[in-house]
Amino acid sequence: QVHLVQSGGGLVQPGGSLKLSCTVSGDTLDQLAIAWFRQGPGKERDGISCITMGGAPYVVDSLKGRFTISRDTVKNEVYLQMNNLEPEDTAVYYCASDPRGSYGGKCRLVLRDHEDWGQGTQVTVSS
Repeated sequence: QVHLVQSGGGLVQPGGSLKLSCTVSGDTLDQLAIAWFRQGPGKERDGISCITMGGAPYVVDSLKGRFTISRDTVKNEVYLQMNNLEPEDTAVYYCASDPRGSYGGKCRLVLRDHEDWGQGTQVTVSS
């Protein structure tokens, strides 16, 4: 079974930056796609970024330019760098693994495709 442990997050002022980490065990990143989802207060859990088993990154259009996904295959970690944060980015952030790894060279942000999840980490953007 794949196990994901998240770190990072916390309280940041608007315009600030945070980097979330997702450490994966039980399988290697060259076999998994990893995605980041977030769930704001009173909202559904939405996919925001993913990276394929081949390392191809994807960020939803609304967050491009502010959020970046990357990975370290030696450490078996995936990162979400979040810059110029806004109060609307306040949410619990989750990483999750998709064992299919790739869909024609791309990843998907479909909730049910992701079998294992991190514990979630709170990100609060407030002055």
